[in-house]
Formats: sequence, structure tokens, C-alpha cells
Amino acid sequence: MIQFFLRTKLFIPRGHYATIYDIDFQTLYHNIGKRVLLIDLDNTLIPYDEIKASPKQKTFIKKLKTMGYEIVLISNNRTYRVKHYADDLGVRYVANAKKPLKSGFKKAMRHTDSYYQKGEMLVIGDQLMTDVYGARRCGYDVILVKPIRQKTEKWYTRLNRWLEQKMLKKIKRKYPDIYEALKLDTRYE
Repeated sequence: MIQFFLRTKLFIPRGHYATIYDIDFQTLYHNIGKRVLLIDLDNTLIPYDEIKASPKQKTFIKKLKTMGYEIVLISNNRTYRVKHYADDLGVRYVANAKKPLKSGFKKAMRHTDSYYQKGEMLVIGDQLMTDVYGARRCGYDVILVKPIRQKTEKWYTRLNRWLEQKMLKKIKRKYPDIYEALKLDTRYE
């Protein structure tokens, strides 16, 4: 019901990918000017039931840093989980971010080494209702990825998924060309 009172455009991401590894970070950096990645943790980088970064994830983050990106993990999860994973990857973090509220995104921006314009920011997450909506409210570009493993999600994330499905139907109805271009119909395949 709440989705009917919210502006639909704020739920439309810049892109939609199967995984974070499918994103063309070279193009985003060199052609579009992205410099900071605010990356969600749970079901974007790692499933809820895993606690340690894999060698693949460590190599991936190292590659992004080598390209020149500043990376901040931004998660609604508790500090001990986010800190442990961020320390393992050697990146900064914001835990208890309260996404989609703006405060967590603003706090993440204060964790960067330099001042950046909104156009240099890119948020990556797996939830339409928290990651996409929160980023768009702040004026940041956002890329939506499919959740890694939904079976391990908490009850409140499952509620968000239900709301997300309602919003996806609204996007399909109001913006069919964008819905098709982003391949949002493949979201839960």
C-alpha cells in the first residue's frame, strides 16, 4: 500500500545486473566519471549466512581500488558484522545505516578521503526499497543487482521483497520502456 504514495521514478535504478561482478566498472570510471562506490553488504557482496570475504571478493575489491575507486560499505546490518567484513576487505563502512533514510548515505560520504560531487557517486545494492530508493532520494546513481541468496533473508527483508514486487509492477505499468530496457522482468529468475 505504501508504494502507491511514493514517487515511482525514485525506484528506478541506473542499471540492473545479475551480480556485482557483471557491472562494467571501467566504463563507469573512465566514461561516466564515477569515483566512489557505496556498496551494500548483505545479498549484494555476500549472503546473509556467510561472515568472511572470499578470495574472489578480496581480489575484486582490490581491482576496484586499483582503478581509483573509493569504496565504502553501507549496510543496515549491525556493526560487528559489517566491521568484520569491511576490515577483511580493507575498506571503510557504515553500519546501522537505516536505509532508505538519507543519514546513512551522508555518513558514508563523510568516510571518503575527498569531497565528491553527487554525480561521482554510485550506490550498488540488491533492494529496491532501501538501496535504490535511498540513493535516488540523495541524488546518487544506483545499480540494482539480483539478491545472492534469498532463502537466508530476515523477515523484514522478505517484507521489503513483497513491497518491491508491487513497485516493480507499478514501474512496468508506468514506464514499460524503462522496465524492459533494464530487464526488470528477470529480477527473480
